[in-house]
Amino acid sequence: MIDLIGDVHGYADELEELLTKLGYSKKDNYYSHPERKALFVGDYIDRGPKIRETLEIVKQMSDNGSAIALLGNHEYNALTFHFKDPKGGHLREHSIKNILQHYETLEQFKNKQEEYEEYLEWFKTLPLFYETETFRAVHACWDYKSIDYLKKHLSNNRLTDDLIFQSVKEETELYDAIENTLKGKEISIPNDRRLPDKDGHLRNEMRIKWWVDPSGMTYKTISMPTNDKLPEEAVNLKDIDFYKKDDKIVFFGHYWLEGKPSLYQDNICCLDYSVAKGGILAAYSFDGELKLDEKKFTSV
Repeated sequence: MIDLIGDVHGYADELEELLTKLGYSKKDNYYSHPERKALFVGDYIDRGPKIRETLEIVKQMSDNGSAIALLGNHEYNALTFHFKDPKGGHLREHSIKNILQHYETLEQFKNKQEEYEEYLEWFKTLPLFYETETFRAVHACWDYKSIDYLKKHLSNNRLTDDLIFQSVKEETELYDAIENTLKGKEISIPNDRRLPDKDGHLRNEMRIKWWVDPSGMTYKTISMPTNDKLPEEAVNLKDIDFYKKDDKIVFFGHYWLEGKPSLYQDNICCLDYSVAKGGILAAYSFDGELKLDEKKFTSV
């Protein structure tokens, strides 16, 4: 009896419309449902026109027990962008690229520094993943090794200040675990090529479909989303773990899908349908079924 909701990115009007469509109503200043609970898979900030309003809706629901809110990579990036590096600067470089990613959030919190910092504190209380006997939820990727590591080292599946400082140290287990969990699995693009991402930034790494059977896959077919500019060249993925086809249902966001909500397979559900790029805001109403059903999507 849980409604899993994809990346909102500051589109509060669409979120309220979706919640209403799902049967939630606003009482005592927060949305709730008489029988169900919402689960947000992260990415509440950046890009959209009503970021403060989105955070208020999600936090009020979370604080009052009518929703569970997970940490997304944009909230994690906001924390590292804000945390000062003892060596100078900040944990996340204040480059033009990074400033532009956070621009809408910072602009909408103009002259509201204290309010913004309260939300940053709230971000630290958000778990990186959620699991029950019947399903799992995560922002970008359920990688077995990464989740096992985080279970052992996080505090109730949450980041502490100390862990945030440690998390930016590349080539460490913590760094890799957070990268996989919040940003998805990536491999190098062959032949030292660089290709533009959704924002036009040239990258030498590509996201992969971590839930497929990798045997016989090529760079083009394993890419997420499928990229026609990548070669139909066999890719060696033997050292990468992929999600098992007979494992628990897993819900996630992050991947900027387009079109009508659909399923990759019976136990795989991506909920990010690019509301911040003119797409839709999607939810899946889960009731403990063993196989997912496309009829249980709701979108606005």
